[in-house]
Amino acid sequence: MTQQPHRRRVALATLVACALLPLAAQAQAPWPTKPVKLIVPFAPGGPTDTVARLLAERLQAQWQQPVIVDYKAGAGTILGTDFVAKSAPDGYTLGMAITAHMINPGLQPKLPYDTTRDLVGVSQLAQAHFGLFAHPSLPVSNVAELLVYAKKNPGKLSFATPGIGTGTHLAGEMLNHMAGIDMVHVPYKGSAPAQQDVIGGRVPLLFDVLYSSMPLVKDSKLKVLGLSSPRRALASPEIPLIAEQVPGFSALSFIGVVAPAGVPKDLLHRIGADVAGAVKSPELSKRLEALGMEPVGSTPEAYDAVIKAEIDKWTKVVKAAHITLE
Repeated sequence: MTQQPHRRRVALATLVACALLPLAAQAQAPWPTKPVKLIVPFAPGGPTDTVARLLAERLQAQWQQPVIVDYKAGAGTILGTDFVAKSAPDGYTLGMAITAHMINPGLQPKLPYDTTRDLVGVSQLAQAHFGLFAHPSLPVSNVAELLVYAKKNPGKLSFATPGIGTGTHLAGEMLNHMAGIDMVHVPYKGSAPAQQDVIGGRVPLLFDVLYSSMPLVKDSKLKVLGLSSPRRALASPEIPLIAEQVPGFSALSFIGVVAPAGVPKDLLHRIGADVAGAVKSPELSKRLEALGMEPVGSTPEAYDAVIKAEIDKWTKVVKAAHITLE
C-alpha cells in the first residue's frame, strides 16, 4: 500500500517527460536546414538593395545554407511586406524594411496586414540622415535664418523631395507643423530629378538623404542647412541639427529586417543575434559607412520599439498635414 503513491508519482513523471520530449527535440532542432529567403520589397538597385545582398552573403557563410535575396516590388513596399507577413513563421522568410514600413500604417488606410500584429522586428541594421539643402542663391545660410525668411514669406518657399509619402516629404511637413511655417511640397519620382530642379534654381529647397546630396554640396551646387536627425552625423559632425532651432524635431531613415509574427522566441532571438553580429562585423560596418549609413544591429525588442514609436510619430504628421496619396 505504501508503494502505490510512489508508483503513481513515478508513472506521472514518466508521462510528463515523454510529453516534453518532442518539445525538447524541437527546441534543439538544427536551423536552418534549407534556404532562407530575404524579401526586398522594391526593385533591384540602390543602397538598401546593396545592404540586403551584403547581409545575405554574410549570413549564408555563417548559416551554411543559401540566403536568397528575392525582390517583390510594388505599392510602396506593401506587396513585398505583405508576402512576409503571410509567410510561415519558421524563420525561413525574412524581409527588408525601410522607413516606409513605419509610414505606411498612417498613410495607407487599407493595408493588407497589420504592421505591429502580423510582423515582428528582427534587428535594425542601420540608420541614415535626412538633410535640408538649398540652392546657393537662397539668402539663408542656416536653419535659424531659414525660419525667419519662411515666416516673412509664407507660402512662397517650396521644397523638393523624392516623392509623396517618403520620409523626406514627411520631414518637411513636420518642419512646417513644428516651426509654424508654410513651405509648399514639390514631389518628384526619385532623388535625381529633385536634385536637378533644385540645382537649376526651379525649387529653392530640398529634403533628401544626406549621403545622396552631399556630393552636390562638395561641388558647390547645393548648400546644406541642417540635419533632421536627433544627433549629429558621425561622418559629418560639423552639420548642425534642425532640432537645435526646433526642439524635438527628429526624422531618420531606418533600415532593418522583419519576420512574420509567431516565429518562436528562441529562434527569433537567434536570428536577431546573427543579423546584429553581421552588421557589427568590421567588414560589413565599413561597407555600411561607405554607403553613408550608421550601423546599429539591435535586438528584436529594441527594433520593435523603434517601429512602434515611428508609426505613432508619422501617423500624427500625416494627419496634421492632411497627406493623401493620389
